Amino acid sequence: MKTEHDLNERGFASDNYAGVHPDVMAALVAANGGHQVAYGADVYTARLQEVMARHFGDDVEAFPVFNGTGANVVGLQAMLPRWGAVIAATTAHINVDEGGAPERVGGFKILNVVTPDGKLTPELVDTEAWGFGDEHRAQPGVVSITQSTELGTLYTVKEIKALADHAHSLGLKLHLDGSRLSNAAAALGVSLREMTTDAGVDVLSLGGTKNGAMLAEAVVVINPEAAVGVPYVRKYTMQLSSKMRFVAAQLIALYEGELWLENARHANAMARRLREGVEAGLADGSIKGVEFTQDTYVNGNFAVLPEGVADVLREKFRFYDWDAARREVRWMCSFDTSETDVDAFVAAIAEATTG
Repeated sequence: MKTEHDLNERGFASDNYAGVHPDVMAALVAANGGHQVAYGADVYTARLQEVMARHFGDDVEAFPVFNGTGANVVGLQAMLPRWGAVIAATTAHINVDEGGAPERVGGFKILNVVTPDGKLTPELVDTEAWGFGDEHRAQPGVVSITQSTELGTLYTVKEIKALADHAHSLGLKLHLDGSRLSNAAAALGVSLREMTTDAGVDVLSLGGTKNGAMLAEAVVVINPEAAVGVPYVRKYTMQLSSKMRFVAAQLIALYEGELWLENARHANAMARRLREGVEAGLADGSIKGVEFTQDTYVNGNFAVLPEGVADVLREKFRFYDWDAARREVRWMCSFDTSETDVDAFVAAIAEATTG
């Protein structure tokens, strides 16, 4: 098969656009050949449990799945009764980016909370944590947060702990959507365990695809009492891989050493370089009219552009509108974004805003 695309093409639309890290691809090759027991009873999935235990604690169990939506649906469904509901930010991925899968497939209601920075607080949780025992209201059972959030903001360890303690005091569980958990850990300078197990998270969706994997996510059950029947839920929601060794091998490649951290640090650094380049241009007048709308913590930037500039830029670089009504866009960097890529984009922004 011949290569069908330009290998030099780069964009800033999504970290899902990036290819597979060479070490992850090598892990897939290493896991290939011969026969291994199907459906997760293989040596690679067993090895993954050891790797995850090092990051999250001895009692955890990891369930590899195909994608992030699947991880969220499986994890949350196993945490809730059929009449249960999830409290989440209005901007949460489970609320706006998963095609209704959590509610349609998972069968639970999302109680969404408006928050300007994408983060929940105990006080915001309380706006939806009510109606317990009322058969007319879906029963709140889980608080779900995203780290980092869809707006690129971060929960501190202290903030996650406060949410966990508050949720638990109400009889609720805490779920963490960690599709960019590695980027958050890199930005905060903390371990994965500090943000999750030690902070009181019960179940998390661990991401690999956005950080150098081909297709590899996992439901990580930290508190076994918080999730019931995950193997069965994974099967009937079509997230059980028959050749699971290849999903597990990708996660092993990322998390056995520090590749997960190296990739995340690099993506974060490229996002900072992009912001600093634009801000330098604004300061010297070579760039005009760009306004950042969020602080840059991880690998994404959010900015409002002058009229027509986004369309000009997209002739060379892909990126998404975030709020088209106010001309707000999102620029994402990846593990394979280079300084040259960033500098070329900054130069294009300068030309589009002043040309």
